[in-house]
Parts: sequence; C-alpha cells; structure tokens
Amino acid sequence: MLALLTSTIEGRARVNEPEKSYHHGDLRAALLAAAIESLEAGEAFSMRAVARRADVSPTAPYRHFANRQALDSAVAVEGFRDLRADLATVLAGVPESSPPVAEIAALAVAYVAFALRRPAVFRLMFGNECDQADSERVEASGQLHTLLGGVIERLLPGADVPTLSTALWGMAHGLAFLHLDGKFRPEPADEVADRVRSSVAAVFALPTRPGVAAPRSAVDTVQATGRETSA
Repeated sequence: MLALLTSTIEGRARVNEPEKSYHHGDLRAALLAAAIESLEAGEAFSMRAVARRADVSPTAPYRHFANRQALDSAVAVEGFRDLRADLATVLAGVPESSPPVAEIAALAVAYVAFALRRPAVFRLMFGNECDQADSERVEASGQLHTLLGGVIERLLPGADVPTLSTALWGMAHGLAFLHLDGKFRPEPADEVADRVRSSVAAVFALPTRPGVAAPRSAVDTVQATGRETSA
C-alpha cells in the first residue's frame, strides 16, 4: 500500500513538473512560441497539440486563452508586431539620400519577404476579420497602417495619405499572396525582391496624362537603389 501511494505521488509530481517551470509569467510566451512552431511546421493546430509541443498539461493553455480563437488572435498579434519590427528595421537601413520610391519599395520587399518566410502565421494574421472587440489585435494591426501612413506623409507631402497607403498596402499584400499561392514560380529571394521593387517603381512611373509615355527614371532608380541596399 505504501509503495502504491509513493508511486502515485511521484507520478503526479512528474506530470506537474513541466508546468512548474512556467510559474514566473512565461507560460503564455511558451504557448505562443509552441503555437507558432506548430503552425509553421504544418502540424494539426489545436489547443491540445500546442500544449503537447510546449510540454505542459492539456489544460494549461486555458489559463491564458479561453479557446482556440483566442490563441489564434494572440498568434496574429505576435505576427503583426514582428512584421512591424521588420519594416522598422528596413526603414532604419535605407540611406537618407534614397528617393521616396526606393524607400517605399524597400518596405514592400520586406513585407513580401516576411510572408514568404512565415507563411502560416501570415495567413493566420489576415485569414479572418479583425474582431473590433479584440483591442490588442486591432492595435497591433493598426500600427502597421500608422507606420506606412507616416512614411508616405513624410516622403510625399500633400499626398492623399489614406488612399495611397491602401493602394500600396494592397499591392504588397497582393504580391505576397501571389507568391504564396504559387501564381509565380518559386524563385530566389533576390529575384522576388526585384519583382516587388519593379512593381512599386512601375506604379510611381505611370504617366499622369493619357498618351504621355511613362518615364523610366523611377524604375531604373529604385532597382539600382534596391540592389545597393541589399548588397
């Protein structure tokens, strides 16, 4: 009887061991990391699967996430924050002498690169409507638009910032999904970047009046600047 009791106590202790390591506030971070790893590995995604990957009990995720939808939303928030950090890093590395079109193209390249590097998280970020009741996700998503709007306002004074922001975001987003969905053949990263830069430059080089030839300078400049930045 004593041996059985001892075995039972030890067994319970072993079950609880993984959770003890997360008592100092890092259980949520560990669950998010496990969720992202599970997504990007193409595994079946569920609360139980995330708990198993994080090496905690099946009920542990519910301490921080009420359900699968709440976990999805938290992963999306992490994705938005990571994407914004990538864009901010790119902006910091653009030479001050670069023309506006080159800086905007650099943002588009970084946006598409993020999507191709983290496709499952990217799809989850934009796979459903942003619930307005989820303030954290709304804020994280809004910060992307704020960043782009700030760049356009700084580079193109007097421009219709909301409209141009939507147009440029739509182009980068469309290019990202065209690559993700296989509409373009698989290519090296530098070739994908060249396509994105050329697309942005072509839009900025459009003639303002019918019958007027589009200038080549914008396209040539952004391609040359992009190659210098990535070198």
